[in-house]
Amino acid sequence: MGGIVAIIGRPNVGKSTFFNRLIKKREAIVDAISGVTRDRHYGKSDWNGIDFTLIDTGGYLKNSDDIFQKEIDKQVNLAIEEADAIFFMVDLAEGITGMDETIAKLLRRSQKPIFLTANKGDNSKMQENIIEFYALGYEKIYTVSAINGSGTGELLDELVKVLPKDGENIRDKLPRFAVVGRPNAGKSSFINSLIGEERYIVTDISGTTRDSIDSIYNRFGFEFNLIDTAGIRKKSKVKEDIEFYSVMRSVRSIEYCDICLLLVDATRGFDGQVQNIFWLAHRNNKGIVILINKWDLIEKETFSTKVFENQIREKIVPFTDVPIVFISALSKQRIFKAIETGVTVFKNRSNRIATRKLNDVLLPIIENQPPPSFKGKYVKIKFCTQLPTTHPQFAFFCNLPQYVKDPYKRFLEKKIRKIYNFRGVPIQLFFRKK
Repeated sequence: MGGIVAIIGRPNVGKSTFFNRLIKKREAIVDAISGVTRDRHYGKSDWNGIDFTLIDTGGYLKNSDDIFQKEIDKQVNLAIEEADAIFFMVDLAEGITGMDETIAKLLRRSQKPIFLTANKGDNSKMQENIIEFYALGYEKIYTVSAINGSGTGELLDELVKVLPKDGENIRDKLPRFAVVGRPNAGKSSFINSLIGEERYIVTDISGTTRDSIDSIYNRFGFEFNLIDTAGIRKKSKVKEDIEFYSVMRSVRSIEYCDICLLLVDATRGFDGQVQNIFWLAHRNNKGIVILINKWDLIEKETFSTKVFENQIREKIVPFTDVPIVFISALSKQRIFKAIETGVTVFKNRSNRIATRKLNDVLLPIIENQPPPSFKGKYVKIKFCTQLPTTHPQFAFFCNLPQYVKDPYKRFLEKKIRKIYNFRGVPIQLFFRKK
């Protein structure tokens, strides 16, 4: 678990270019599944083996030319609240502006590590302009070039020193559940029903102010940890804003959980934003349970659970091995089933298969149906093993790993899923030279 890093700065200082540079090498791997919604505002990155989620706050402002001060304030405050570290980006070519000073003032209140990142530091002429930025009150200024990448190594070296490390404690042994979903899908009602106390204020206004919690519960004979489950903080009239807050919130909840309980409003269906959250959880290799809420409001004649379920599975190809539970948060219908399913997925996620057993089972299957030849060359897979990671990853050792294509990887994944129980859990397969 690496944490969340936000890139903040006024418009046109190069935030998005910098963001794209940092996630680029991961993007190719992360989005290997066709049809994954690529969202340009948040992505995974890593440095020296430490993963972190990167958020580009600038991507959310639609009309960035006549930007309003309060929009910037809102974004900076949200980033201060949610991020573990902040890149405050300024433009060396243009020098300090009033807006830079305003952002610096807002950031002063924050207890978070802040890295003043001066972009466009790719020529010596620009380097002379750096002096004036010391007026913003930071001891160190990191000069980078978002376009050619110079200076980013030093910045990231310092960043990973301050990101949270995994702590081993009792909480880590319990399933960590995050309830995620669109605003107003019924997350708070679900949690109220679950923990049996009115911990949250529930109203019909999308995005009611709520507190986030992280508490251990013992219900239905299961002990579990509930993480930062609140929807979004601010009530806002602006549509993009609500989307922004809910995405930011989901990113944070997903980052710190083991299992995502993805709550879907049955009356709205499995729409684009819900799919975004689903793929985000998948990308982060979290266990997933899909909960269809407000099922009691649907006309049963027109829609059976089977039809509804099949429609969802079509939208989440190729990762269709996910449990779907129909619930009603208000009448508490099947909420026990929801938690039970979450606990099962948590156990599936920590399934360990002995290397000898794995080879005894998989090698005959591979021999029977080897990877198709490529340019007259034949791939021979000699050995496989499960890697000692928090989520299921398998390594296959062979002579020509580069010739194993996606369809064959999916074939193997299906076989693994059929034989062993990894329901609700993303699996990663790696092919390596022997």
